[in-house]
Amino acid sequence: MSEPPAVTLRARTDADLDVLFEIAADLDTWEERNPSAPAPLTRERFDARHAARTGGDDVEFVVDVEGRAVGTVALFGFDPFARHAEAGISLLPGARGRGIGTAALVQLVEFGFTRRNLHRIHLQAIASNTGGLRAYEKAGFVLEGRLREHAWVRGGYEDIVLMGVLAPRR
Repeated sequence: MSEPPAVTLRARTDADLDVLFEIAADLDTWEERNPSAPAPLTRERFDARHAARTGGDDVEFVVDVEGRAVGTVALFGFDPFARHAEAGISLLPGARGRGIGTAALVQLVEFGFTRRNLHRIHLQAIASNTGGLRAYEKAGFVLEGRLREHAWVRGGYEDIVLMGVLAPRR
């Protein structure tokens, strides 16, 4: 088995926007990334949405492999009192199934626990995203529950899988 490529997390640059638009506009995986109904995404709407993102607590990194953006990982929905946040990841199709997502999530979780002093990080995934679920488990997330037939995905209902990881005890 080959070693996964070196993965780094970094800030977004203007040079990354074409790749990020490609991921955001992918209707094949829309329901895995968005709670809203699928719809075509124009570049203008995408650019406006990114321009409007200023400040706030959300933390988003570009997933970089050998100097090339292949996706994003984020922490959002911070609860500063209970010290938890939700994690999300989106990758180009060619970056999936190669250990890149797992490596990016491990780094994101470490950032959340060490740099943001989180106690818990959780995520949601549709049940048919078996590759994603495997990556989440490898990154330390454990199954916490299911929302049965909670999402309408490509013509049918699917369960939403709830997973979480707790900070190590110090």
